[in-house]
Amino acid sequence: MPSFSQMKDMYKLQRDAKRVKKELKNIHVEAEAMGVKVVVNAEQEIISINISDEVERGQIASLLTDALNRAMKKAQLIAAERMQGIMQQMGMPTGES
Repeated sequence: MPSFSQMKDMYKLQRDAKRVKKELKNIHVEAEAMGVKVVVNAEQEIISINISDEVERGQIASLLTDALNRAMKKAQLIAAERMQGIMQQMGMPTGES
């Protein structure tokens, strides 16, 4: 059975994780590919997509895919950076030497 101290530490970690998750929702990341602009939050949810009138219809899919992939990668990096402290407190590896 976990001790009171361990339960208190687990509660603090859980609270910290929820706080970081809330922060991630408010961090917006943007990427653009030749007239196709996407905005995602650091929780990797799409906020907006804007396609310029000049973009040829046949290019939309590939440009959208490119912009979304780049925005999601940026969002993943931000989320990993923000969660690093919590992971260290839990004794989990963070990739730092």
